[in-house]
Amino acid sequence: MVILDGKKISQEIKKEISETVKSIIASGKPAPHLAAILAGNDGASETYVGHKEKDCHEVGFRSTVLRFPDSVSRNELLSEISRLNDSDDITGLIVQLPLPKHISEKEIIEAINPAKDVDGFHPVNVGKMVTGLSAFVSATPYGIIELMKRYAIETAGKNCVVLGRSNIVGRPMANLLSQKAYPGDCTVTVCHSRTKNIREICVNADIIVAALGVPEFLTADMVKEGAVVIDVGITRVKADNKNGFRLVGDVKFDTVSEKASFITPVPGGVGPMTRVALLKNTLKAYEAKKQ
Repeated sequence: MVILDGKKISQEIKKEISETVKSIIASGKPAPHLAAILAGNDGASETYVGHKEKDCHEVGFRSTVLRFPDSVSRNELLSEISRLNDSDDITGLIVQLPLPKHISEKEIIEAINPAKDVDGFHPVNVGKMVTGLSAFVSATPYGIIELMKRYAIETAGKNCVVLGRSNIVGRPMANLLSQKAYPGDCTVTVCHSRTKNIREICVNADIIVAALGVPEFLTADMVKEGAVVIDVGITRVKADNKNGFRLVGDVKFDTVSEKASFITPVPGGVGPMTRVALLKNTLKAYEAKKQ
């Protein structure tokens, strides 16, 4: 069994990005600039944006975080997005979700310039991805694809099960793994909360991507010997330790790892790859702008 070390691979990619940024600056050009909009006071969102700021600093990107109160109006956000869309100084733009309940996430996402949509949520980028064109791919699926590539995991002709059908992870993941590419060329089945006989479907899979958001849903009796298991989930559960909780994924790691050929840990697997994928998208946006 091989641990798919997302933390290690993400550090390698950060070094690669950092070297590219050094070359950009040495040529007299400004570094890529990632702007993030944060509306409201959601603690998890603050943490995520803080990580993104740290990552930008680590690779030499410029970063700006624009914070708005929970009471921000739709028009205020749309006006700010329009300003950032028009700014030649801004390479990439992300709006941290969730937004306050009175704001339509769909409308806000569609307002972002697709050429700066480094989260890969805009319908233009989703459409390009689905048809196999160059696009900004949602960070988690992009990070998983990169992790599989770096570990040279065989995918062609493999049976793959994706647990979850979200627009952020499940659907794009299934699409990418079914495309005529590497990693790809899989036969993909998407399972969700209404799927019957999930165990029988999973036990025949060569690759399983678990993204249901249900702690330790995937158990050893659902996995065949030698399967590749990618765990996207991360949930706090109560524990008898100083923190009072521990982090677990959608996979029951202790027993599933005994059968898997490759498996991601939680934490330290998909999470770091998601963060570095955002950096790769930002660099891609910068390079596309030069052309």
